[in-house]
Amino acid sequence: MNTNKKLDKKVLLSTLWIVVMINMLKADILSLYIPGATEEVVKTSASTGVSIPQLMLGGAIMMEISIAMIVLSRVLKYGLNRWLNIITAIITIAFVVGPGASYPHYIFIATVEVICLLLIIWNAWKWSGFEE
Repeated sequence: MNTNKKLDKKVLLSTLWIVVMINMLKADILSLYIPGATEEVVKTSASTGVSIPQLMLGGAIMMEISIAMIVLSRVLKYGLNRWLNIITAIITIAFVVGPGASYPHYIFIATVEVICLLLIIWNAWKWSGFEE
């Protein structure tokens, strides 16, 4: 019995996107329980000149991209799959780190997300395509 069997890259990438997605949801849900969180969204909206619905749309788009990557990582062919994972993970890191929330739960969850996203980038970068 061969115990050195490698995990298929598509399965690995998809699974890492699932972990990222669950952590994004968890961070948002936990943030709802912080007193004054709604007021911070209002301040962000006022300081950036972006309406609250537009801010929420931006967040929704980033979440949907992560959800799409769960499926796309499994179904796309090697070349497009590899580059889409790298580019999307980089953009998602910017989204996760960009707001710079200082709540302890968010810092912890964002750290887990960034580690997973860096693993996505690393595995996609090192993917030779011969595993398919």
